[in-house]
Amino acid sequence: MLTVHHLGKSQSERIVWLCEELDIPYELKRYTRDAVTMLAPAEYKALHPVGSAPVITDGDLLLAESGAIVEYIIARHGNGRLVLRADDPDFAQFLYWFHFANGTLQAAMGRLMILNRLNLAEDNPMLLATRARVDRAFDVVDARLRAADYLAGSAFTTADIMIGFSLTTMRYFQPYDLARCPNIVRYLDRIGARPAYRRAMEKGDPGMALLLS
Repeated sequence: MLTVHHLGKSQSERIVWLCEELDIPYELKRYTRDAVTMLAPAEYKALHPVGSAPVITDGDLLLAESGAIVEYIIARHGNGRLVLRADDPDFAQFLYWFHFANGTLQAAMGRLMILNRLNLAEDNPMLLATRARVDRAFDVVDARLRAADYLAGSAFTTADIMIGFSLTTMRYFQPYDLARCPNIVRYLDRIGARPAYRRAMEKGDPGMALLLS
């Protein structure tokens, strides 16, 4: 049985969402962050040497890294769904945005979150450069969503599942005003209307307000 070890308010929400979109059987084990530190509890950190979310188990398999987990589940259970074939005209776009989610946007937001917690001077060059990098990342997403309904084009794919956390729940940790990104706001309306997304978020983080605007 595929088991998703879900840490509340974390990138593991991607995996719950993917399982709901595919409508596959899975077991969900929820873990709650420490109320003071907001870090994962000891029992979650013990799951994998890196100690971060997400983690899945599938029989004897233990796997971390959300991108790897998404690709594993798609390969085992996707039957061609939620991905584009290599001969699809939008295949390169699909690949780019799938990797952009964690390689650029999430990484930049994470760095900004850490810098903001250091109480640096407002004119600190590293802080200013990182803020500008986050703005550029949001700008390119907004521009893409001006041209297409979803990141890979007209079809909803795992690229959208990958970026969803950064555009929504990550803003609990690193706030970002989406008023400057109207196309992202409209995109999140579409995401938020997906029944599988709603089911996933209610199962994984029941009662949490969804940052869809």
